[in-house]
Amino acid sequence: MAKPPARGGAPDVTADLLSDDALEASSVVANRAMNRERRLAGRDGYSRVLGFDIPGLPPGARWLDLCCGSGRALLDAAEARPDLDITGVDLVGYFAAAGPVRLVTASITTWEPADRFDLVTCVHGLHYVGDKLGALLRAASWLSDDGVFVANFDITGVQAPGGARRVLRALREAGFTYDSRAHRIRRDGPFAGTLPFRYLGADDRAGPNYTGQPAVRSHYSAL
Repeated sequence: MAKPPARGGAPDVTADLLSDDALEASSVVANRAMNRERRLAGRDGYSRVLGFDIPGLPPGARWLDLCCGSGRALLDAAEARPDLDITGVDLVGYFAAAGPVRLVTASITTWEPADRFDLVTCVHGLHYVGDKLGALLRAASWLSDDGVFVANFDITGVQAPGGARRVLRALREAGFTYDSRAHRIRRDGPFAGTLPFRYLGADDRAGPNYTGQPAVRSHYSAL
């Protein structure tokens, strides 16, 4: 339960927020199934959901997929394009046979790659991340000079002073584009800056988002 409000003030909502460690142990995150068996092609495949032609990547391109689930979409890509260098990262290591794909069990909020990538993706994974804005910045910082970052992103999953309009303005000033109808965020080229928000914690009781599945709401204060 939230702390009672100070005299004449509002309840302290931060009292109930979860740290990243606590969030990653919550049932909402542990039971997420949005990406477990998703494939590369098809109606719900990566290429359609992201609006990006992954099989059309240039020869020898390096692709990093965050929150990759079982990694089946990555294996599909490796079969179609054996020249690609593909890495998948997921908090829960329930991977299909890795084959030519590099699969890593780790949190995307702490994991650090050794290389830069021509494509970084995250299919429906940010819904379950605590520091969503921090994850966007980390992903964009791993891009090569001509690299592209594209992910599913729900702006209503971010709670910050000034609301969604202020958050979107800050993201656009940082070079991100957001498609509100498709719930996709994208950036072309690397970014090493910051956003004017400080992460406070996450709420795993926010309920379903636009996907119909329970999601996590991330809370920020202004800097």
